[in-house]
Amino acid sequence: QVQLVESGGGLVQPGGSLRLSCAASGSIFSINDAGWYRQAPGKQRELVAAITVGGSTNYADSVKGRFTISRDNAKNTVYLQMNMLKPEDTADYYCNARIYYSGSYHGNYWGQGTQVTVSS
Repeated sequence: QVQLVESGGGLVQPGGSLRLSCAASGSIFSINDAGWYRQAPGKQRELVAAITVGGSTNYADSVKGRFTISRDNAKNTVYLQMNMLKPEDTADYYCNARIYYSGSYHGNYWGQGTQVTVSS
């Protein structure tokens, strides 16, 4: 069974940086298109950034210029570099990915979430 394993969340001061990672368990599975979402308390889950298998990216307006999504296909991992963090970036961050197995679509999966808190 595929699992998306996230890491890198934590507590950071405003203006600081964090890098989130999302890795697919098992080398037989590959991450195709992927995205990072976040959900703050009392709010709906929203798309933060997305990346295609070819490397094209798009971002929510609120994070443009501060966040960068990237991928390392050899490591089957997607990253979210978050700079100039603001208190309003505080949320649980989730990785989402289309997973392929032996070249065939296997399903759409979510990670377990990692908490990011921006506070002084």
